[in-house]
Amino acid sequence: MKGQNKRTKGIIIGAGIFAALIFACVFYLCDYYHADEEAVEAFLPQNEIQMRVTEDNHIIFEPEEAVSGFIFYPGGKVEHTAYVPLMKSLASEGILSVLVEMPFRLAVFDMDAAQGIQEQYPQIENWYIGGHSLGGSMAAAYLEKCEEIYEGLILLGSYSTANLSKKNLEVLSIYGSEDKVMNCENYEENKINLPMDFEEVIIDGGCHAYFGMYGAQEGDGIPKITNEEQIEKTADAIANLINN
Repeated sequence: MKGQNKRTKGIIIGAGIFAALIFACVFYLCDYYHADEEAVEAFLPQNEIQMRVTEDNHIIFEPEEAVSGFIFYPGGKVEHTAYVPLMKSLASEGILSVLVEMPFRLAVFDMDAAQGIQEQYPQIENWYIGGHSLGGSMAAAYLEKCEEIYEGLILLGSYSTANLSKKNLEVLSIYGSEDKVMNCENYEENKINLPMDFEEVIIDGGCHAYFGMYGAQEGDGIPKITNEEQIEKTADAIANLINN
């Protein structure tokens, strides 16, 4: 009887620990940065760029007669709609822009999310992929397997742990001078994974969070420019790479 009680007690304790772990996991996944809807709405360029939402909840921005496309992976635990201003700004530059929604807002759960998107737009001649923070790293990891169907990679406050140094790719890396979220030591160490001629753009006064519109991010530096200015500078640098 005593042994049975011990086993029962052990099962109850184990079940309690398991339930606590499940609760902690759910809490972690549900705690994320929400898009600042008012800021997004106020920023949006006033033009006739067509926007539609797919069955997968990806958001597509379709300019007329686009020949280049860009698939974007959002930052970790950030609502993907926070990047609507950046994507629409790029579409205003004639770039078909695809804003991907990730499971639980973490690109690590669907690194291959870009697969199949290109086939839907046969008129697009040149494709680029990239992302913000964790999204950029996951885009780079995906690109390592299929670089032949992309022209290049765009990293925002991010770095590649995948070795792309020997790949025939254009690579643009952008980060803010006040970024305190991205690990600078890891960033420098992983430059070796990029082609030697990769382009680096440092946005003076920019921070980690201001590539999207979701407010301040924990641990980030204090920006010296506005959210709008950082997005505009980012869109200009990306469009310069893709369109030229």
